[in-house]
Amino acid sequence: MLLTRRDGEFLFCVRVPLVSFGWLVWLAIIQWTPPGGVLRKANLWYVLGIPGVWWIDIQVDGVRRGSLSATRAKGRLPAGSSIIASSHTSPLDILYLGAIFDPIFTQSTPNSRLVQPLSLEAALASVFSVPAPAIFHTRQAPLTLAQLTAQNPDRTIVVFPETITSNGRAILPLAPSLLSASPTTRIYPVSLRYTPADIVTPIPGWTEVARFIWRLNSRPTHCIRVRVGGALTLASLPPPSGTLESPSTVSPRSTGRATGSSATSTTSPAARRSTGGYETNYFDTLHAQKVPGDTDTDTTLSGDGEADSEGDAELSQQERRVLDAVAEALARLGRVKRVGLGAKEKDGFVKAWWGRSRARK
Repeated sequence: MLLTRRDGEFLFCVRVPLVSFGWLVWLAIIQWTPPGGVLRKANLWYVLGIPGVWWIDIQVDGVRRGSLSATRAKGRLPAGSSIIASSHTSPLDILYLGAIFDPIFTQSTPNSRLVQPLSLEAALASVFSVPAPAIFHTRQAPLTLAQLTAQNPDRTIVVFPETITSNGRAILPLAPSLLSASPTTRIYPVSLRYTPADIVTPIPGWTEVARFIWRLNSRPTHCIRVRVGGALTLASLPPPSGTLESPSTVSPRSTGRATGSSATSTTSPAARRSTGGYETNYFDTLHAQKVPGDTDTDTTLSGDGEADSEGDAELSQQERRVLDAVAEALARLGRVKRVGLGAKEKDGFVKAWWGRSRARK
């Protein structure tokens, strides 16, 4: 159903006060309740439901549709003392995962194995790279995932290994924070995609906050496409035997499909000239000369042609194999590409984007 701008404005005016009320209740009362409580999840579902986020299409590797009720006992879904390695495109990632698992959110940084635990509120602020009030910050120092899991044996931990948001059309290089997990801790790749796709937030800043609130509340409904991959552990991957890629690096269902979904993101000059905006095809037009995992001595070339090997030299072949396994699983689940450009290149793009916008004015 097509809506006029006036219809969108009406929905926006009705929904924003209701969402604001639910958010104020969370800040004043719900956030202080014990983790995993019914009130916490119900409040987040309220915040999601008012803007029309109630269509959830979920599939789990190795599970037929309609038979999810018994999957938790079989270890198919994340549970306590496990790690979710999630794609990262929108603030809805935080709200949805919070409503389902009420996990501990973490922030990863490029070339670091440590993670910073975050509250849900601070995690939302980090999506837009805006400062959060001090009350929203956790006081815990950065630590390893193994330490965080040992301190919270009954909580699920969410890691966004890409470290920054994308527009949902590519998997960015992963930070080595996942390597700090215990060898036996289960890591579940989870892909989250949205329809309409314009509620992704690849551009940071307060302006994007306002744009996101408008898009979220002016559309009648939104659908979340959730794909959960098979669990991986650092100890489950066999040592490399001549190459970095093999069918054993991802779940059994990925055999024969990972290659097509994780192809090198190389585009022609003509395709790059057809760029219409950062929301639609920015990460489709990133030019990656190589994707990690192509060879035993792979290096990823950044946009300026220089090898971006900072931190990567400290990774062993087996550790790169682990990160490749998670990245391949995320690319396969989301049916997207892998690219070799990350936080540094995105920062340069954002500066160029705002510079071009100011020039137009």
